[in-house]
Amino acid sequence: MNEQQPPEDDDINLFRAAVGEVEPVKADYVVHQTPKPKPRPRPEGHFSQLVERQPDWSDQAVEMLEHGESVAYARPGVQHKVLRKLKRGGFSVSATLDLHGLTVDQARARTNEFLRAERRELKCCVRIVHGKGHRSESGQPMLKSMLNRWLPQREDVIAFCSTPPHDGGTGAMYVLLKRLPQD
Repeated sequence: MNEQQPPEDDDINLFRAAVGEVEPVKADYVVHQTPKPKPRPRPEGHFSQLVERQPDWSDQAVEMLEHGESVAYARPGVQHKVLRKLKRGGFSVSATLDLHGLTVDQARARTNEFLRAERRELKCCVRIVHGKGHRSESGQPMLKSMLNRWLPQREDVIAFCSTPPHDGGTGAMYVLLKRLPQD
C-alpha cells in the first residue's frame, strides 16, 4: 500500500524557504445574508377547518372485501416509497383505535373522533383495528369494508394499508395522516 510518510524537517524548511513569508489575505468584501422569504399567509382557519370538519362520509357503493384481503390506498401524488414504508410498518404508530364489537354507525363516529383528536395532537401514523369480520352478522369484514370507503373521503388521510401480521394483519390498518404545518 501507499502510506504517506510525515514530511521530514528538511522538507519543511525547504518549503518555507521557497514560499517565503506569508501574510493572510484580507477580504475586501462582505458576504451579505439574503433574508429568508416571509411565509405566505394561509387562508384563515384552513387547517382548523381540516381538523374540525365532520366528514359527510358516504356509504354508497361500498365494495365488500373478503376475509384475508389486504387493502392499500395512497392519495394521488403520494410517492410509492411512502406507501411501501407504511406497509412494512416503517412509521411509528402514535395511537391505536379498536373498533371490535361496534356497529357501523358507532365505528363511523369513533373513527371520526379518533382521527380528529390525533390531528390536534399532531400525530402522523395511527392504527385502526377493525377485526377480520368472522363474528359479524353478515360474516363479512363489514368495518374493514366501510373504512376502505370512508378513509379516502377524509382530506387529512394521505394513505392507509393493512398492517403486517405482527400488528394485526388484515384485521387492522395503518393510517398515515397529513402533517399540519408548525406555526
